Amino acid sequence: MKREYELVYIFDSALEEAQINERLDRFHALLKTPDTPEPITETNHWGKRTLAYEIRGKEVGYYVVVHFEAEPTMLGELERALKLDEGVIRYLIVVNEGLSAAGVSAAHDSGPSPRRRDDDDEGGDE
Repeated sequence: MKREYELVYIFDSALEEAQINERLDRFHALLKTPDTPEPITETNHWGKRTLAYEIRGKEVGYYVVVHFEAEPTMLGELERALKLDEGVIRYLIVVNEGLSAAGVSAAHDSGPSPRRRDDDDEGGDE
């Protein structure tokens, strides 16, 4: 069963945008199947941002947020490729259960954000 995911990449800020786009194309090709020839639904380049803390000696990273649809079994090869690429400082893949990146900023401006599972004070099995 296909699921919607959000992937946040933090690339080495020394990379040129063309090099980042080449890497994105290579990573996204791993998600393509005959049933889903175009799995990427949204790509947002946030650009260079100062990191909250130093990672691998870097203080600045180039952020890209991608929304895509894929089978959970497809993620293994993608994660392997991300771990092997030295241009990727960090990445995070999460199941996208809510708003798009544009919707998140609008929701953030209009009121409180939804609770995250780890914010639950009761420690339920949700």
